[in-house]
Amino acid sequence: MPSSTGPSIDTITEGGRVTQVGEGQEAEETSPPVATFGAPAVGEVLAERYELVEHINNDSAGRLVWRGVDVVLRRPVAVVLRYPGGDSATEMLQAAVAASRVIHPNLVGVYDAIDEADRAYVVREWVDGQSLRELVTADGPLDPARATAIGSAVASALAAVHATGMVHGNVHPGTVMISDDGRVVLADARTDGADSQENDLRAVGGVLYFALTGHWPHGEAPLHGATAGHGRAALPDAVRDAGGAIAAPRQVRAGVPAYLDDLTMDLLDPEIAPPSSDVLSAELNRLDIPADEHFLEQAGPLRFTADTEEEPSPLAAAGGRKVALGIAALLAVALVGLLIGISALGDDKDPGKEPVAQPSSSAPAGGTSAPAAPVGKLNIQDVRIIDPDSKDRAEVRNAEKVIDGDPNEGWETASYRNNGKFGGLKKGMGIWIDLGAPHTVKSLQATLSSTGASAELRAGSREFDSSSSEDKKLVAAYTERIGQPFEEFDGTTMVFDGFNPEEKYQYLLFWITELPEKDSGGSWKLGVQEITVQGS
Repeated sequence: MPSSTGPSIDTITEGGRVTQVGEGQEAEETSPPVATFGAPAVGEVLAERYELVEHINNDSAGRLVWRGVDVVLRRPVAVVLRYPGGDSATEMLQAAVAASRVIHPNLVGVYDAIDEADRAYVVREWVDGQSLRELVTADGPLDPARATAIGSAVASALAAVHATGMVHGNVHPGTVMISDDGRVVLADARTDGADSQENDLRAVGGVLYFALTGHWPHGEAPLHGATAGHGRAALPDAVRDAGGAIAAPRQVRAGVPAYLDDLTMDLLDPEIAPPSSDVLSAELNRLDIPADEHFLEQAGPLRFTADTEEEPSPLAAAGGRKVALGIAALLAVALVGLLIGISALGDDKDPGKEPVAQPSSSAPAGGTSAPAAPVGKLNIQDVRIIDPDSKDRAEVRNAEKVIDGDPNEGWETASYRNNGKFGGLKKGMGIWIDLGAPHTVKSLQATLSSTGASAELRAGSREFDSSSSEDKKLVAAYTERIGQPFEEFDGTTMVFDGFNPEEKYQYLLFWITELPEKDSGGSWKLGVQEITVQGS
């Protein structure tokens, strides 16, 4: 059914590349299908809401990937469609329903899943960017710092998935997306029961290996229907010796730090049990440091654990390599590596760094203390709308909708005329967030109803008061800016991640400074669909 009122979106290209969300199972370079009965067509509106704008590609699993627009919320979406339906479509819908239950900054958001018998489709977040596969194929292997950052984001996403008892089951360079603003997201989870959480973790090793070398270490096995070196969906196989063993990243290219080389190879070694996803996420997050902090690269023993005559590893019993990657508690893993690294550094410690605490005499037998809390979704205790320049309090209702877990329903401003600066009537509006207690915060994600908004994130210690006069005092007191502000942001998901790791936060203020134009009639308005906070 063609749409007569729905907005259209011009084709988005960068250097001749049409940006898209998730390749799914390694996209094939095929032509759009011939339109027949039930086949999707440009301009068709699915479920009276999602207008199809452009066919992007077909993947090797037979799914059609379309760029579309949600005509209700006026935001771009990706539509992944199976035509015709059947058992494969049922599996796709089940995976989408499962994925929609996990909201995380490093997971592609799933908005809807619809079965129309003869066809089925999933509507999800549109990500302007490219897959890790495209990035490495075009530009070559990544530097160690960027590879670590991507691995950290993927592990963090898997930790959120595994915390629910689910498995992603489809982690590879085609499903790791890097947006144009640098955000890393994991797309296209599966629920066919053929995979395990351990395989997800092995796949993180594969992603790191590919990012560092441009080769896929699992080339000896079929990759979604195509073995390495065959077909358009194939990835270059790893360099191997006569016995078939893969070469370590440091043997393929220079400049890979020893600790990252060992971690990658340990994850790929079937003789070494991988850690839990939250432990792996915490370790990669620890290694994801600014590039100008070179002390990690020089501290050879600074790994998960080391096994030497002077300092035998408590995890060496796992067998295999000298650097054993076990499933021990996080602090037992990190503490041994840190202590050895500090010993190796001696008196050359960075004077700006705080000393690492030694094990307490009250620690349990074995010399380990309680593990650090893993990074995950924090529970928001309270949210309030801050409206300091208005006395009627008409727009302060429905704040709770931004934390209800439903991205299709949220809080929204009134419509303003003349300009996006709230019609010249206000300096801004915000959403005040109470985490209930001080926390170490990793990131805050705000999902918006449309593009073109400007906003910033602030922190402070003043509590909320219901009067507008007190709102002014609260806004004036929240002077700490977190990360860089978003100015006329061209996406619908803002992620603030500039939190000080040495500071704990309880109160945050998502402050909107400019509204996007709602329509051509000169009306400005914004909805905040969902806010989530990650931390420990």
